[in-house]
Amino acid sequence: MSFTIEQIEQLNIQFRDASPDKIISWAIKNAKNAVVTTNFRPYEVAILHAITEVWADIPVLWCDTGYNTPNTYKHAETLISDLTLNLKLFVPQQTAAHRDAVMGIPGIDDPKHAEFTEQVKLEPFRRAMASYLPDVWFTNLRKGQTALRDALDIFSLSRDGVLKVSPFYHWNDVELDAYLKNHKLPNEHKYFDPTKVLENRECGLHV
Repeated sequence: MSFTIEQIEQLNIQFRDASPDKIISWAIKNAKNAVVTTNFRPYEVAILHAITEVWADIPVLWCDTGYNTPNTYKHAETLISDLTLNLKLFVPQQTAAHRDAVMGIPGIDDPKHAEFTEQVKLEPFRRAMASYLPDVWFTNLRKGQTALRDALDIFSLSRDGVLKVSPFYHWNDVELDAYLKNHKLPNEHKYFDPTKVLENRECGLHV
């Protein structure tokens, strides 16, 4: 699919009050090759549940930094099993133990932080996208997460021209809590992203 800025704006108007399942169904119907990315952070279960309800076998790309908490890994295994996720795992080319020995986890102001982010997140992500070449990329971006994400919407374009679809973009935590309760889904709050440190920082994938 190829969209102009005007068409994206029209889609966001058209689907502003649509339910996630309607947004997902439209995007999948019009996609040639759709994927969803996840890191099993808080509320990721909502989009994984909603999407697999529409297309059970959609490729689920997980770029695991290698620095997730034990709780997040256990949460991921639960969702992989309970939702029967078609998981596609991508990991850094260097082990966390090797990196810890030579670099550690650099602070935000450390010149090595950019290299660290490239190694654990950006390179595996590019490899994942190159492996599947999607024209539709489902993600759980939501308004209010970061300044950059506030400038996006349900539909937006990646810098490579891939249509990003965020079905829960206008949902707040209270609404998502209700969704999880209604569908008896577990959440995960002991998540750690070594590339962000602060919750309102961008990790680099959506810049």
